[in-house]
Amino acid sequence: MFGVSAIPVADDVLDADIEVLSLAEVATRLELSVNKVRQLLRDGHLVAVRRDGDLFVPACFLTEDGLVKGLVGTLTVLADAGFDSSETLRWLFTADDSLPGTPIEALRTNRGTEVKRRAQASAI
Repeated sequence: MFGVSAIPVADDVLDADIEVLSLAEVATRLELSVNKVRQLLRDGHLVAVRRDGDLFVPACFLTEDGLVKGLVGTLTVLADAGFDSSETLRWLFTADDSLPGTPIEALRTNRGTEVKRRAQASAI
């Protein structure tokens, strides 16, 4: 399939208690088609893991209004720093005492500037 870029998939580095959503569930929540969700993954606006052959996205990446504010920018900073999808997920879900909590929790509570600073510092 030339011309169609593959969806980057992270290793399943998530703890078992982290809720994940199928691409169809993400599409429903975002009021998009599954193809648009796949495009978000290809564009690096979301990260997915493969479980039992299917792709899943952490539910905490979404809010009632769409994607968590600051998530896309943080994913971009980490990708520009050379993080692959698996490293990105690990980073987002690893506790950081300076936040406190995990970077994804901080993003969900509108502390995106702090998270982006730490992401940029991780690149150094």
